[in-house]
Amino acid sequence: QVQLRESGGGLVQAGGSLRLSCAASGIFFNDYDMGWYRQAPGKQREWIAHITDRDSTSYLDSVKGRFTISRDNAQSTVHLEMNSLKPEDTAVYYCHAGRIGMDYWGKGTLVTVSA
Repeated sequence: QVQLRESGGGLVQAGGSLRLSCAASGIFFNDYDMGWYRQAPGKQREWIAHITDRDSTSYLDSVKGRFTISRDNAQSTVHLEMNSLKPEDTAVYYCHAGRIGMDYWGKGTLVTVSA
C-alpha cells in the first residue's frame, strides 16, 4: 500500500516560517520525483516545488527564494522549508510522488498565515 503523509502545517503570522514534511511508504522512494502543491480557497491546485530523483530542484516564481524543497532518501521523506510567509500562502499543501506512469498524492496539510 502506497501512502504519503504530510505533517507540519499550522497557523503562523505573516513573516513567520514553517517546515512541512512528507513521509512516503510503499514505494522505492529513491526512484521517484517528489513535489509540493497547494490549493488556496477558491483556487485551483498549483505546483510550487519539485525535486527529482537526482536532487535537481525547481520552484514556482512566487515562492522562489522563500521556500526550499529537500529530500532525505534514507528516511523516505521530502521537506518544504517555508520562510517569509505571506497571507496569500494560505492553502492546503499536498505532497506528490511521481515517476513514469505512476502518481501518488498525500491528503494535505493546512497552512494558515494570518495578516
